[in-house]
Amino acid sequence: MKAGKPVYVEKPVSVNAAACERMAKRSHEYNIKASVAHYRRGLPLFNKVKSLVVEGAVGKVRLIRIATLQPEASKLITQTEDQWRVNPALSGGGLFHDLSPHQLDILFWIFGAPREVYGRSFNQARRYAAPDVTMLEAVYDHDVCLHGIWAFNVAESAAQDYCEIIGDKGMLRFAFFRKSTLEVITDAGTEYLELDYPVNIQQPMIEAVVNFFRGEGSNPCSLEEALIIMQMIDKTLVQTKLTPKFEGQDSKLIL
Repeated sequence: MKAGKPVYVEKPVSVNAAACERMAKRSHEYNIKASVAHYRRGLPLFNKVKSLVVEGAVGKVRLIRIATLQPEASKLITQTEDQWRVNPALSGGGLFHDLSPHQLDILFWIFGAPREVYGRSFNQARRYAAPDVTMLEAVYDHDVCLHGIWAFNVAESAAQDYCEIIGDKGMLRFAFFRKSTLEVITDAGTEYLELDYPVNIQQPMIEAVVNFFRGEGSNPCSLEEALIIMQMIDKTLVQTKLTPKFEGQDSKLIL
């Protein structure tokens, strides 16, 4: 930015929300354009999901469920010699930090910023320094409730990758990472929509970013938008301690 160069930032955009805030501040300070690589916004599958939600294809949305369960050496994650993705000093966290920005950003893109966020992470298998299990709950406008679970320590046979957007007239079901089939489930039955990924997965997003840098279009994903996602992720690293309190013969855990 100091050199006057526009910036396209990969996700996760930073190791934490504070770092993202500094980036956004410098972007304004130096008057330099910056975009974030939340490139799933440009893919046909997620554009179709958004249009169906907006059109009310499943009625008023009530619930969102996300499950990302993967073995330690998941095929969804690029394996590197130094395994930097599970080094919190470099990645900010673990594999949740690597994958969830795609998922949480699409929900933000569709439903807006959440009003409330609750999260917790654990290191169950203790194979590395980062958490391998994360739970996250959020509430969006109109009391749309999200429940998500991410685990990177399960058997291959237990692997899951799905998102369900549930309304009062049906449900949308799709995978974020494995395939681009969209199920539209209503009382009338299930419709299967096949939506292809482009050969170069970031091509639609990069085209939009180039247009923005040239002054020919709007910013497809700003640092301020990415900051909301980083704030959600930061919530999962807050540790809540349970203190036992004994009253007579009953024991209760007081939060």
